[in-house]
Amino acid sequence: MINLAFKDIQHSLSKFLITAISVGVLLGIVIIMIGVYRGMVFDAKVLVDDIKADIWVVQQDTLGPFAQSSRIHEDLKNQISYQEGIESAEAITFQTFQMENSYGDFKVMLVGYDPLGKIEVIDKAKLIAGRTIQKQHYEIVVSKKTNYKLGEYIKMGRDSFRVVGITDDTVSNGGDYLIFTSLKDAEILQFTYTNERIRSDANRGIKGGNPHLVNAIIAKTKDGYNPQIVARSIEHTTHKKVFTKEEQKTLLLQKVIKKSSKQIGMFTVILILVSVIIIALIIYTMTLEKIKEISIMKLIGIPNFTISKMIIQETVVLGILAFISGNIFATLISGNFPKRIVLLTSDALELFIVILISSIFASLFGIYKVIKTDPAQAIAG
Repeated sequence: MINLAFKDIQHSLSKFLITAISVGVLLGIVIIMIGVYRGMVFDAKVLVDDIKADIWVVQQDTLGPFAQSSRIHEDLKNQISYQEGIESAEAITFQTFQMENSYGDFKVMLVGYDPLGKIEVIDKAKLIAGRTIQKQHYEIVVSKKTNYKLGEYIKMGRDSFRVVGITDDTVSNGGDYLIFTSLKDAEILQFTYTNERIRSDANRGIKGGNPHLVNAIIAKTKDGYNPQIVARSIEHTTHKKVFTKEEQKTLLLQKVIKKSSKQIGMFTVILILVSVIIIALIIYTMTLEKIKEISIMKLIGIPNFTISKMIIQETVVLGILAFISGNIFATLISGNFPKRIVLLTSDALELFIVILISSIFASLFGIYKVIKTDPAQAIAG
């Protein structure tokens, strides 16, 4: 039995393929948009996962240190370390910097931690060169994407820091590159002023130095203790806001990137709708182009069902080819984006189902035209 859809596609193969690829580029952008959202979700959790802490203590009545500014005293870690269920507690700081080198300018998040502390902050599995920080001053670990080299010196504030380690795939919740210094250096960078500011304050009678403030205290719980219960106990005794690791990740997803993810979701939905409309218009136009042939088929007795099936088959083939070309396009360009793009097979399969159903729906416009076509048109020319 002759397959009418196959014969029709074969008759204008080049035009059909170009059309499918064109629609595929649009679907590729849809896939990239989904990948951008997945990348945002992944980046939001990377830092919290890399820091091997079960509990985060921040300033009272804040959602710090990522969603809001948070400042607490460094020595609070001593009180927390003696809480029941706590194995160890350390202070940590976070600060964003705009940096520039010969490769360009970029934004980073500086993480300050005690290199002699008991909680691992740098994921050693992501350390691709050099070592972690071992001294309390003037050492720095940078992300590979900053393009700094081992042994190179970086000027920050009043001091120069020697690059002792390079990491890969370390980013902040906003997708910025991570750099690491000792807690003492990070406190100086974030909480102390320049010499000019200190002299100006002194002239006004204001005295100040390093206040030994940090952005958060992180802690590990002992085996057998529920982090949720320990967190509530610390909150009660210290009058600070306390989050478990899971609560911190939930906070990042629901507060920090919520609006951005909604915006990307709306763009994705709009692009899918545009893709469906374009497919419908293409099929309708293709049907109009062969209206005379359809009239002849109806005149010689080919039923509407057979012709309609041809339209549906062509639409489905167009959708499948567009989906395949869209995936290829998205895969080819995903590595060129400045921030992480995560392409998941599950997302692609879901999009494929949406496109398949949408393609069948779009074919209804062509089918409507087939049903309304008068066989007499074949005679009328």
